[in-house]
Amino acid sequence: MPTFKHGDVEIAYLDQGVGDPIVLVHGFASNKETNWVQPGWVSTLTRDDRRVIALDNRGHGQSTKLYEPVDYHTDLMAGDVAALIAHLGLPRADVMGYSLGARISTVLAARHPQRVRALILGGVGIKLIEVAGLHSDLARALEVASIADVTDPQGRAFRLFAEQTKSDLKALAACLRGSRQALARADLAAVAAPVLVAAGTKDDLAGSPHALAALFRHGQALDIPNRDHMVAVGDRVYKAGVLAFLKERS
Repeated sequence: MPTFKHGDVEIAYLDQGVGDPIVLVHGFASNKETNWVQPGWVSTLTRDDRRVIALDNRGHGQSTKLYEPVDYHTDLMAGDVAALIAHLGLPRADVMGYSLGARISTVLAARHPQRVRALILGGVGIKLIEVAGLHSDLARALEVASIADVTDPQGRAFRLFAEQTKSDLKALAACLRGSRQALARADLAAVAAPVLVAAGTKDDLAGSPHALAALFRHGQALDIPNRDHMVAVGDRVYKAGVLAFLKERS
């Protein structure tokens, strides 16, 4: 698995296929394999003649684990993605993020617009600007000794997911606390690239993708029918919508 250094942080990534490059940014407590390989995204996009690049965010997967919340500011995490694009010698790329990865990708497009050709935001809606990430109580669910001690249903779900992905729970707690910067409407208005916002119709964490898409200069929305936050990522409607969006962007 290739890696590169961004400052003191070593970032692991995969790079497969040939064609227009697209960079994939996974969600909280996930990794490149769980978010993109296993649900079939890498195979779907490479079959569509695209070069697929997917990283493990800092604190996740095979990338460096950090334990101070200050190290997980979304500007820093977006900087990792920009540095990867530069490391690979790409002038720019399409970028798709899911959940926390969508927040990171939005910051990337706002702070490093020259790196983003088109932007796809999955698992998010209007709550991207109304709520600054997951509530901090979830960090405590990651820090207690056992999942049996977690009573909050959402906290239990994220703890279970983190254990299934064999994540470093201490690093995830720091990431959750450190990446809760709110996005402003001005950040979204600054994005000149075309944007697709996709969310499941049963995704209680996202809010309306249509309301969020309307805040971008060139935004459009995609409903993923009857899917919640955890299962929408591999949905065929989502995949078909993304491929159509990328074809139209081309």
